[in-house]
Amino acid sequence: MAVFTQVSADELTRWLEGYELGRLIRFEGIASGIENSNFFVDTDAGRFVLTLFEVLGADQLPFYLRLMQHLAARGIPCPDPVPDRGGRLFGSLNGRPAALVTRLAGHVEMDPGPRHCALIGTLTARMHAAAADFEGGLPNLRGLPWWFEVAPAVRPFLDAGQRRILDDELLAQRRFAATPAYRALGRSPVHADLFRDNVLFEAPPDGPRLGGVIDFYFAGVDTWLYDLAVAVNDWCIDEDSGALEPARADAMLAAYRAERAFTEAELEAWPMMLRAAALRFWLSRLFDYHRPRPAEMVTPKDPSHFERILRARRSREGRIHALPA
Repeated sequence: MAVFTQVSADELTRWLEGYELGRLIRFEGIASGIENSNFFVDTDAGRFVLTLFEVLGADQLPFYLRLMQHLAARGIPCPDPVPDRGGRLFGSLNGRPAALVTRLAGHVEMDPGPRHCALIGTLTARMHAAAADFEGGLPNLRGLPWWFEVAPAVRPFLDAGQRRILDDELLAQRRFAATPAYRALGRSPVHADLFRDNVLFEAPPDGPRLGGVIDFYFAGVDTWLYDLAVAVNDWCIDEDSGALEPARADAMLAAYRAERAFTEAELEAWPMMLRAAALRFWLSRLFDYHRPRPAEMVTPKDPSHFERILRARRSREGRIHALPA
C-alpha cells in the first residue's frame, strides 16, 4: 500500500454518495506498500479501506474482488468488498479504478514466534481449501514469465556475481517448471504475498489470535506450495542470514500439514519452490528500488534481503528443511 494518487475530502465525499454508508467522518493515507494508493476511511456505517489501483486495470479487478468475496463467504478472515448502490464492487475515482473493502481489526506482528507461525500455517491451508472451488481466475502476474520479462531491466544494476546467480536461477526455475513434479502440484487462486505486514493479529490474554489477512492484489492462480513458500520465506527466517529458523518453520509447516497432507510431488518440489519464492521477491524489490514510480508515501524495500534468502535456499541449508510427510 502507498499513496500515488491524492484524494481530497470533497472528492471522497462525492464518491461515497454512490454508497449507502452515511457521511464521511475521517480518512487518511496509508504509507505501507508499493503498488496502489490506499486510505483508511471512516463513515457513519463503519471503518473501511479505499484502494485506488495504479497498475491493475478495470478488466482485472473483478477477479481480485470476487476472490475476496468468495473467501469471506467461506469463513476466511479477509476484507469483504463493499458494493455500491448499484451492486458494483468497484468504480472510478480521480481517474483510477477504486474499490472499498471492510477494514479488519488487529495489528501487524513484525516479530513473530512459533504460535504466530502456526496460525499462518492453518490460515494458509484453509485459504487453499476455500479457494479450490473458485471459478475462473487470473494467473499469478508475478510468476515465471514476469521474472524473465523484468530480469533484463535489473541486470545493469547487478555486479558479476549477482548476475550469475540471477541467470542460473532463472534457468533452473524454467527447467523445474517443465518437470512432472511441478505439473502435478495442486493449485488454485492463492494470496501470493502472505508477508508479515499483510496479516493482522489480536492479542487476548491467552495468546495471539488471528485478526485477518489483507492485500490480495498480488493474488493469482499458482501452486499451493508456492504460496506456502512465500510465507515461510518471510515468517520463518533469521533476519541476518536469511536461513530458515527451525522452530518457526516447523510450527508453520506442521499446522498446515494438520489441515492438508502434502503430496509426494510437493515433498519433492519443496526446495525448488522455496527458491522460486525468494527469486520472485528479489526481482520485484530490485525493480522497485532501481526503477521506482513517484509516490507521496512510499519507500522501496531493500533488495539485498531477498538476495540473502535466495543464496541461503540455494545452499545446502535450503535442502535440509523438508516438509513433514
